[in-house]
Amino acid sequence: MAQEQSVYVPRLRVYYEQAVRPALVERFGYKNVWQVPRLVKVCINMGVGKAKEDYQTLENAVKEVAIVIGQRPVITRAGKSISAFGIRKGMPVGLRATLRGERMWDFLDKFFNLALPRIRDFRGLRRDGFDGRGNYSLGLQDLLIFPELDFDDVERRRGMDITIVTTAHTDEEAMALLETLGLPLAQERLIPGG
Repeated sequence: MAQEQSVYVPRLRVYYEQAVRPALVERFGYKNVWQVPRLVKVCINMGVGKAKEDYQTLENAVKEVAIVIGQRPVITRAGKSISAFGIRKGMPVGLRATLRGERMWDFLDKFFNLALPRIRDFRGLRRDGFDGRGNYSLGLQDLLIFPELDFDDVERRRGMDITIVTTAHTDEEAMALLETLGLPLAQERLIPGG
């Protein structure tokens, strides 16, 4: 008797397969299911300027990002010396991580539905974050919007850059994909008198 094991499938991925994909096929008239835009990865970057003076600051940043994204980020080091900034080649200057698969879906679900609504006076994300090739980038000023971090746990306010990479060929397709998944983009501003 083989015992059945339940396989975990992220909630946002199920929503993509059952609701978002058919909606995009209907809207854009794709002939093949592989033409439908899908998520590839989420890239996360954080600069830690104080790391050159205090290594503990870097370790705290690594811990905070690991709690938020669910995996330990890689420490990035300076590629060359820049005397104006007091940086020597090989010094730690930031963090980066790439999320794929289940971690990517879980992070985006948490980001869209829990973290972004916690931003004070939030009216949506900017629409000009698309790069022309179907990818969307944004910057966060404070990691405290994530429910895993408590105000007492963080040493200081830190932000990070997030890039959502898709297979969409145009910004219109990527915008439709991300908005249907739940990315809260701001309403377009109307030009007065126009």
